[in-house]
Amino acid sequence: MVNLERVTRHYKVGGQTIQALGEVSFYIPAGQFVAIVGPSGSGKSTLLNILGRLDSPTSGRYCLEGTDISTFDDEQASDFRNRRIGFVFQSFQLLARLTVLENVLLPGRFLRKPALDLEGRARVLLERMGLIERLGHRPNQLSGGQMQRVAIARALLMQPALLLADEPTGNLDSKSAADVLTLFEEVHELGQTIVLVTHDADVAARAQRRIHLRDGKIELDHAA
Repeated sequence: MVNLERVTRHYKVGGQTIQALGEVSFYIPAGQFVAIVGPSGSGKSTLLNILGRLDSPTSGRYCLEGTDISTFDDEQASDFRNRRIGFVFQSFQLLARLTVLENVLLPGRFLRKPALDLEGRARVLLERMGLIERLGHRPNQLSGGQMQRVAIARALLMQPALLLADEPTGNLDSKSAADVLTLFEEVHELGQTIVLVTHDADVAARAQRRIHLRDGKIELDHAA
């Protein structure tokens, strides 16, 4: 499902070449829940950006669902990302002027071809998230945990092949964090492929598999 082959990422900084990732290779089958862990500067964010096709490798190959998307131009990458990859961020990334329902429907605005009954799907997702009574609320009327549940619903709207989460509990209190992690587990049980980046060992322990990065390389890859 997710296949990285010797992916590297270099950056030019002040005339020097900095290696963020060095020949990272792994395969994630459909339906697996994976945590990417490692200290600051280990390459977690760079790897997540490549998996989400927000960045492209300097070298190597990245295939999702059998399609090599590492070679896509910006327009192709944007279209593919919107249709096949969902994102959940630490800071929620909700638009303050939009209602809960409008925020969840946001990915549909960027489709080249209209999709059938996205609003119906959005309502089903929000009911699953326990937010059906909050459809007309705006983000500033919600708790942090509720905002993250809206973000998860938005990420799932297009039925993505891959759900990516970047420190999704980082801005939440312990109870809200536990609730959000339970939601991830429930989504995973329904067959969703998930890659979650975290520095928290307790969060990583909820995943089926943990990939440890250090200095841009895989240090350890093991099942939970």
